[in-house]
Order: sequence, then C-alpha cells, then structure tokens
Amino acid sequence: MNESGIARPDAVVGFWCETLTAKDWWQSTPELDARVRKKFAATHLALSRAVPDEWRASPEARLAAIIVLDQFPRNMYRASPLAFATDWIARREALLALDAGADKAVDYGRRHFFYMPFEHSELLADQDLSVSLFEAHGDETYLDYAVRHRDVIARYGRFPHRNGFLGRVSTPAEEAYLAEPGAGF
Repeated sequence: MNESGIARPDAVVGFWCETLTAKDWWQSTPELDARVRKKFAATHLALSRAVPDEWRASPEARLAAIIVLDQFPRNMYRASPLAFATDWIARREALLALDAGADKAVDYGRRHFFYMPFEHSELLADQDLSVSLFEAHGDETYLDYAVRHRDVIARYGRFPHRNGFLGRVSTPAEEAYLAEPGAGF
C-alpha cells in the first residue's frame, strides 16, 4: 500500500484470490464486508476516479482493477446503491481486458472475474455476452448463474432485487418473483 492507503494490484489479487476462498466470495459475512471496506475503500475510491496505467499493465493488474470495481463494492456497500455505482467502470475495464486477452492469461480459477461485470449488468446485450463467455469458460456452475442472471434481465429488464436499494418501485410481476424462494442473487 502506498502512503495514501491505495493498495497495489498484487495486494488486491493476493487478498481476494489467495487469502480468501470461493466460499468467502459468494457467502460473505458482515465481518468480511467490514474487512474489505477497511482495507480497500481508499483503493476503490481512487479507481472510481481514474484507473491508472499500473492497473492495466498486466493481466493480473487488470484482474485486480475488475475485482476492486466489481466485487469489492458488493462487500463494502452491501444493501446500498453504492454497491453498484462502479459497475459501469468495471464493465469498461473488463471489455478492455478481454480485448487485450488478459482473461486467457490468468489462472483458470480466477478467469471468471473478468466476466462477472457483464453478469452484473442490467443490459441484455451484456447478459448475452456473459453467457457466451461462461459457455466458453466451461464451468457449469458459473454458466448456470450466468443463464439465470440473463433470464431475469430478459424477463424484467432489470434485477428486481436491487429495486429497494436503488429507490425503484417494483412492478407486481417483480414482487411476485421476489416472493419466490431463492429469488434474487
């Protein structure tokens, strides 16, 4: 970390991909959310303003930028509009990374993070891209989630489970969907 509290890309990847486990990624706790916020809030804020060249210098650095912009806010700002505020920047960085072939240059077990910004998008074209990327990735679990995310966007045009956090009014169809067991992500 530098003097302003901004983490380096290797510290982000080390924490997210080596210190934490897949269970931590998908079943976070309030304690982990607080830990991510304390450790990386300054980094997230800095990258939300501008993504420095250092964060695009290698496939692993690109991975770190996407983790900071797409994954960390979901922990740091859970149940808040801020959880989604940098999604568009993460999507841009993911597109740049794909154009550079960065996803293919990292370990298979980390590659899916390049595709998550498209799965988190409320644009159907991004959802279709997510599904195609996860099909090529070859992991059936991740593909299942991608298809389920796309199906929600195809049906509602947005993620109904975000409505309350974003001040959106749910339609009756969305309310019925949200009442189903396992609805939302």
